[in-house]
Amino acid sequence: MCWSATADLVAGGGIAAVGVACVARVRRRGDLPLAALPLLLGAHQVVESVVWNAGGGTGPATVAWAVMALPLLAVWLPVGVLCAVPRHARRRLMVPLATGLATATALSYNLATHSVTAGIRGHTVGYVLDLAQPEVLVAGYLLATVGSLLLAGDRLLVLFGVLAAVGAATCWALWQLEFVSTWCAFAAVCSVVLYGWVRRQPVSPGVPRLTVGQ
Repeated sequence: MCWSATADLVAGGGIAAVGVACVARVRRRGDLPLAALPLLLGAHQVVESVVWNAGGGTGPATVAWAVMALPLLAVWLPVGVLCAVPRHARRRLMVPLATGLATATALSYNLATHSVTAGIRGHTVGYVLDLAQPEVLVAGYLLATVGSLLLAGDRLLVLFGVLAAVGAATCWALWQLEFVSTWCAFAAVCSVVLYGWVRRQPVSPGVPRLTVGQ
């Protein structure tokens, strides 16, 4: 989330460009889901610029924003990390993955049965969704997303997880004050870290390599 429609649009375009660069440099098929994450984050920012221009409300852009932010990310991140790490590291990622699937299922059910509403609050956009046991869902969401990164065992992915955790806490505090939304800045930094991770990924012997034409 950014502090205006223009900021969201510009940030979204920039983050998506990093995503294109990440995908273009992928050398292992297993890295592709995680490398494509900035494309999702960039699209998310662009969708929110539409929410800004619509003045909030319950329209398709608001629903799309919620679907991308909640159930989709809760599954995308743990699956992406699981695909990218070596086989010996995958067992410890089963808990974040299972938690993400359960959390995404509950969030999807809530989105299907309740309306989500966006409201402009100063330099922020507030999203309201009636969730049963929100504390449990938030804990599950953080375990699935941030937890999978922290358990990845890769220095840059752990850094990504730390930045995501700090960004979530900072943005939540600023959002509570209705001061300014800054998640787009953290998303941009995280995307650059992810690009660094993609660049230094080696092609391990016996691992299928991603090449043009496959």
